[in-house]
Amino acid sequence: MPRFVSSSDYRHTDTPKLGVLLTNLGTPEAPKAGPVRRYLREFLSDPRVVEVPRVLWWLILNCVILVIRPRRSAEAYGKIWSDEGSPLLVHAQAQCDAVEQRLKRDLPGRVEVSLGMRYGRPAIGMALRELKKAGIQRLLVLPLYPQYSASTTGSTFDAVSTELKKWRWVPDLRFIARYHDEPGYIAALAASIQEHWDKHGRGERLLFSFHGLPQKYLDKGDPYHCQCHKTARLVAESLDLPEARWHLAFQSRVGAEPWLKPYTDEVLQEWGQAGMGVVDVVCPGFSADCLETLEEIAMQNAEMFEEAGGKSLRYIDALNERADHIDFLTQLIMRNLAGWPEAATGYDTTLAASEAVASNERARKMGSKI
Repeated sequence: MPRFVSSSDYRHTDTPKLGVLLTNLGTPEAPKAGPVRRYLREFLSDPRVVEVPRVLWWLILNCVILVIRPRRSAEAYGKIWSDEGSPLLVHAQAQCDAVEQRLKRDLPGRVEVSLGMRYGRPAIGMALRELKKAGIQRLLVLPLYPQYSASTTGSTFDAVSTELKKWRWVPDLRFIARYHDEPGYIAALAASIQEHWDKHGRGERLLFSFHGLPQKYLDKGDPYHCQCHKTARLVAESLDLPEARWHLAFQSRVGAEPWLKPYTDEVLQEWGQAGMGVVDVVCPGFSADCLETLEEIAMQNAEMFEEAGGKSLRYIDALNERADHIDFLTQLIMRNLAGWPEAATGYDTTLAASEAVASNERARKMGSKI
C-alpha cells in the first residue's frame, strides 16, 4: 500500500486554486566544505545528471569526488557569496516574489506561487507541500531552464513526480519543458545585451556561453545542444549581428570524456593568444546568476583571457529579476494556465467560495467527515 503524506488531501470547504511552482538547480546552504559536500552528494547522485553505472559511480563519487571537490568548490562559492546568501537563491527568490506579485494582481484570490530547488533548499517537495497546504487543485510547473535537457528539466519532473506520488489527490498538472525560442525571452536577452553595449560600448565579439553536457547525451537524443544554437541564432538576428561578430561555446565541463564543443575556455584562450581586444560574454542558459556565471566566467575565464593576451572580458549579467524577464515569465505562465476555470477573466471567487460551502453542507448530510 502507498504511504500517503496525508489522508485528508481533500476538503469540501476548499475553493479551487491554481498553484505555480518555479524551480531552479539549487545551491549549498553556506560556502563551506560540509554544506557543499551535502549539496554535491545530492546533485551528483542523480542518475539524470551522471549516466554511469550506479555501483561504479558510487565508488568514484564517495571515494574521490566528495573527498577532493567540496573544499575547492567552497572556496569558489566564497568568492561570490553575498551578505544575503547564495546569488542563485537570492535571484530566484526575487524572481518568484515578482512573479507572485504579478499573478496575484491578475488572478486575485486564485493563485499561489512557490519556489523549489532541485537540490538543496528550499526543496521541490517542500515547495509542493506548501502549495498543497494552500489548497491548490491545479498545478503548473516552470523549471527556469530555457533549454531542455534530461539532466535539468527532466530531473525536475522526476522530483515533482516523486513528491506527488505520495499524495492521495494529485492535482491537475501542466509542465513547461522549455522556452528557448519564446519571443519574450529572446527580446529580453537582446535588450540586456544592447543595454550593456549602450553603456560600455560594443566588444569585438560576442560569445554565447552555455553550460556543457557530455557529448553522449546529445548522441542519445537530448535536444539541449540544438536549442542552445537556436537561442543564440535568434538573439544574434535580433541584434543584427553578422556571423563573424558572434560565437557559441559550452562551459563547465568535468572529467575526461568528450563534452559538447567548442569549449568556452579553449575559445577564449585562442582569442586571447590572437590578441583580441574586448570580448563580451553572455550566458543565456542561466536564468539567474550563479557560480558558473559569476565565478567561472566573470572571474576565472576573464583572468585566463587576459593572461593569454586579450584585453578585457566583460560578462553581461543574467536576466535575473529584470522587469522584461519578469514580464515574459508571467506572460508565459498565464498562457499555460489558460483553459483552467480559475484563470478565466470572468471567474468569480465569491461564487466559487459559496459553492464550496454548499458542497460541504451536502457532503455533511451524506455523512462525510472531511
